[in-house]
Amino acid sequence: MNRKHFIKSAAVMTGAALSGSTLQAAGRLFAPTDATDKLKKGLGFSMIKEDLSLLDKFKLVKDLGYDGIEFNTPLDLDISDILKACQATDLRVPSVVNKDHWSKPLSDPDAAVRKHTIDSVALSLQEVKELGGDTVLVVPGVVNDKVSYQTAYKNALDSIRQLIPHVEKTGVKIGLENVWNNFILSPVEAAAFLDEIDHPLIGWYFDIGNILRYGWPEHWIETLNTRIVKLHAKAFSRAKMNDEGLWKGFEVELTEGDIDWAKVMQSLRDVPYKGEWLTVELGGGDRQALAKISQQMDHILAL
Repeated sequence: MNRKHFIKSAAVMTGAALSGSTLQAAGRLFAPTDATDKLKKGLGFSMIKEDLSLLDKFKLVKDLGYDGIEFNTPLDLDISDILKACQATDLRVPSVVNKDHWSKPLSDPDAAVRKHTIDSVALSLQEVKELGGDTVLVVPGVVNDKVSYQTAYKNALDSIRQLIPHVEKTGVKIGLENVWNNFILSPVEAAAFLDEIDHPLIGWYFDIGNILRYGWPEHWIETLNTRIVKLHAKAFSRAKMNDEGLWKGFEVELTEGDIDWAKVMQSLRDVPYKGEWLTVELGGGDRQALAKISQQMDHILAL
């Protein structure tokens, strides 16, 4: 189902192929939002290094000024326990990260490998729906010495299309993320890939820090535009990358490095970005470390 037909189906309650729950979800997605509102702050669950119960971890995150927590899925935790912690702290789970897309890429030449991750992402879609979220992060494919760019592109496109029935059933978005996967290396290509899929619930989960290795985040935001459904934040230093090694580029404070956060925030306002959340994806740490990150996020969001 393409974008135009999906929106028409969501608007017309009779004769639609979608379930009632999906129509309700689609209505929420298409509802207008004020992009100038302050973005909500999220962090990854694995960043919380304190030895605490699940509920106490949620309380810690709430105390430090965060609004939500992002989990890797399929979950190792009980959904009911997470929901109880959310209810007790008024925190949300806005999105999840599928954890199989790297080890078993959607672009793999082996159909059985692709099927494994298609099923895994389908489960992630269902789990985040039960948690009250609206997005699953998925890496679309990986290019390496054994998988050509052409093969990865064809297989990734086919795998994402196979996920469309699951997306429509749940009303949950898939956000494809830019990572160091040697695949979809420019914003023009990313936009074209999404437009070839042509579905309103499949967009881009833009990682602001990942792009510094070969581009500028404001350029990607300008081109991807309203295709961006969620944001990951981390910092990156090209000088550290060049002087100390590729991965050392990430070893920099969130408000330091080479990201011009003022330009990024202005670009998000210009689009405008309506994904509501800015979620940090960092190493994390104890209460003190997470408090510092929260303060740095406040600084960025105030720009």
